[in-house]
Amino acid sequence: MFTKILIANRGEIACRVAATARRLGIATVAVYSDADAGAKHVAACDEAFRLGPAPASESYLRADRILAIARHCGAQAIHPGYGFLSENEDFANAIAAAGLVFIGPPASAIAAMGSKSAAKDLMGKAGVPLVPGYHGAEQDAVYLRGQADAIGYPVLIKASAGGGGKGMRIVERGADFDAALLSCRRESKNSFGDDRVLIERYVLEPRHIEIQVFADTHGGCVYLFERDCSVQRRHQKVIEEAPAPGMPPDRRRAMGEAAVAAARAVGYVGAGTVEFIADQAGDFHFMEMNTRLQVEHPVTEMITGYDLVEWQLRVAAGEPLPVTQEQLAIHGHAIEARIYAETPLKNFLPSIGHLAHLRTPAAETFCGQGSPALPDGTRAILPATVRIDSGVREDDEISPYYDPMIAKLIVWGADRGQAIARMTQALAGYEVGGPGTNVEFLARLMRNASFAAGRLDTGLIERERADLLPAPSAPPLRALAIAAAAVLADEANAGRDAPAGEAGSAGAARAWSDPWSAPSGWRSAAILARLLPFDDAAGSYPVEVEYHPNGHLVRLGAEAICIADVRFDPVTRRLRCLCGDEAIEVGCVIDGEQIDLFLPEGPRVIGYAPPLAHAGEEAADPGRLTAPMPGKVIALLVAPGDSVTAGQPLVIMEAMKMEHTIAAPRDGEVVKILYGVGDQVDEGARLIELGAA
Repeated sequence: MFTKILIANRGEIACRVAATARRLGIATVAVYSDADAGAKHVAACDEAFRLGPAPASESYLRADRILAIARHCGAQAIHPGYGFLSENEDFANAIAAAGLVFIGPPASAIAAMGSKSAAKDLMGKAGVPLVPGYHGAEQDAVYLRGQADAIGYPVLIKASAGGGGKGMRIVERGADFDAALLSCRRESKNSFGDDRVLIERYVLEPRHIEIQVFADTHGGCVYLFERDCSVQRRHQKVIEEAPAPGMPPDRRRAMGEAAVAAARAVGYVGAGTVEFIADQAGDFHFMEMNTRLQVEHPVTEMITGYDLVEWQLRVAAGEPLPVTQEQLAIHGHAIEARIYAETPLKNFLPSIGHLAHLRTPAAETFCGQGSPALPDGTRAILPATVRIDSGVREDDEISPYYDPMIAKLIVWGADRGQAIARMTQALAGYEVGGPGTNVEFLARLMRNASFAAGRLDTGLIERERADLLPAPSAPPLRALAIAAAAVLADEANAGRDAPAGEAGSAGAARAWSDPWSAPSGWRSAAILARLLPFDDAAGSYPVEVEYHPNGHLVRLGAEAICIADVRFDPVTRRLRCLCGDEAIEVGCVIDGEQIDLFLPEGPRVIGYAPPLAHAGEEAADPGRLTAPMPGKVIALLVAPGDSVTAGQPLVIMEAMKMEHTIAAPRDGEVVKILYGVGDQVDEGARLIELGAA
């Protein structure tokens, strides 16, 4: 076994590998970019070395620097994690040439599966079922469109070197093919350095089912059953579960054996995933093979009881697999939800910023079995019921440079119903203050009737949009009253904590010497009333608060509710108050002009902007389009003087490895373009000035 390994990745996978290595007595070495100098994975390892600036191209994709660090620190092996260089055959070859061990498959297997087109040809020869399509070398745009026309619409354009949902476009009709191909190629080039594509028939109501395979250097190769990854948005997985709902044993065996045949066809070693597309009738077709550990591997660990990272390390060290196919069995049901910093109601646009508050449900540490432990060959499976794999901590920053995943929340149940119930409960205990998140969206998914019934396909989210992504609704007065309590408690805390003599701070020392400024709102012959201007995505709410001796009366229009006994602990971020007749205790974060409330019925984000805070500011000009997040301008689709119509694409930005199209909010004429292709822009930067039509 190794004594020291380098982990050539970041985030939760680097933390995950470090935890398993520590359990096995293996020292670990972290690498980091400037954006990750204080990251959780750096603290999780025994040593850490700087790679370079924040962009991945200057840090995590610098194979030469990673190898130099490995040689310098005496690491014997390199674990690539997933993403970045994990499926790069040149990296694997360079590691071998340096006399180190690549904790992954042979470079030849990566090469064989790295091109989706070549992989499909190879799989066809191995007898693995394929989706009808074009997987050839000819890449002329006119020729490709002809192939799509021959296949019949809808078709799916896919980056040949792609993965993770990057470089994929569904084309419903021939008129849309050219634009989709251009966009797909551009995103593929940016993500993988390769703009080749393949075209396949788009299977209607498809299920995305993948098989976990594992092979050693002694001829052993097994499948660890399937994962259903059908619940996706923008071709990226949101929910993964194992086993797949409604999977008959004979089909499971057929898919598992096909996956093993695929692995053997390329001389595979280590952990890999063979992905299939399946129709509702149960027919399945090979999609691709990911020559690495997958993000969703924890659900497989939860139903089998085995630590797949430990298997990776042992197989890479030359050990055989600890079990045969006959010894593997499914125990219970596991679900993984990816918690992202993103805004579901804005087409899942990534959300960056400071993690001002992070409170998670109670979780257990997963410690899988490395080999059969009992004399009779059986094992007691005692999986964690709630597990959290995360690469961030409270006070970290979600940066624009990398995937905005905050954590993977994994639950286990004796059956699928229990797993869904546990996931629902765990999501209710997840509090993230600062960036927007998809936590409430995930909770809606767990409550969705189609999901609960196991009616899954990759179009579920779009089909159930009305239920999963409802339009913002105005908060009830109760929520606004709790927000008012938060403001009042925060002001009172500021008054108590301010240094004596600071008359300028809000409610500071003068709060005790000047009764007119006291947080109590005392008046000699009147009742103090003040306006708290709240707002959220649904509208604005001019809430009036009256100060009374025994509490406060909160009004909005004709409605009113009393709040009393208000207390806020800024350390634990727990707000307590009496709201009407209800005793309330909720999580609360006040960060600038944003109030995050973690209510029993779900999180609420409420804006609070004191009137004097923005006095004299210029009103926003709706004719100037702004960047929705930090990123790079990669395409300008119009020129000054062009007439445009509402909804017409104007600018394409690339951020967090995904393309984002900025469209015209109304009809008009392009007056001025403020940035050029290649420019890096900040969130809110004005990109285009749009005049009257």
